[in-house]
Amino acid sequence: MNLEVFADVEQVARHAAEVIAAEARAAVAARGRFVVAFSGGRSPWAMLRALTSLDVPWENVDVLQVDERIAPAGHADRNLTHLSASLRMPAQPGRPRIQAMPVEAADLDEAAAGYARTIGEIGGSPPVLDLVHLGLGVDGHTASLVPGDPVLDVTDADVALTGQYQGQRRMTLTYPVLNRARRVLWVITGEDKAGMVVRLFQRDRAIPAGRVEQERAMVLADRAAAHQVQTRPT
Repeated sequence: MNLEVFADVEQVARHAAEVIAAEARAAVAARGRFVVAFSGGRSPWAMLRALTSLDVPWENVDVLQVDERIAPAGHADRNLTHLSASLRMPAQPGRPRIQAMPVEAADLDEAAAGYARTIGEIGGSPPVLDLVHLGLGVDGHTASLVPGDPVLDVTDADVALTGQYQGQRRMTLTYPVLNRARRVLWVITGEDKAGMVVRLFQRDRAIPAGRVEQERAMVLADRAAAHQVQTRPT
């Protein structure tokens, strides 16, 4: 797993957007489609806004959600609300197909199974995503794979529901589908993440992030988040 360090959050966001755009062009050229999954949180929105200004074959892009809070449509806590706003491209000739996690459904277990089927229709059987974007929490969580939740042990489903975390249940992609991705792109910023970045590079399986495969992964971080990492593993 490679680490690239940048001066500040803005540079991280811009470079992450450039990586995604390049991966999109390569995937479309090779397979005719780019399947990408974006995580929630605050850090990705600047990255996504930067992405809309780059050369991306949007008409051949399927956007999936890595995770989502169980909340009503349009709610400020919904990742989809910010994802849709950040990917507004009025001047673009094509638009991505955003596949929203169906967290408003009455039967959430069936909704999670349905989203897994959607991923399979897009990504094959078993589904292989071209790129998964992940963040890192101060508690070592990634996606909505949080410490102590039974979802960490799910091996027979690509999408699952969590218990309560910070007051809300979540729907999340699980390790099986994350670990099949052709590319994992970690985007990590902030001094409060520094200790967890070290544990991530140590492959510390005591934190959820440490259980994500690293062979096809890269980390983009600002200096504040990366300053405790002494080497650059490959």
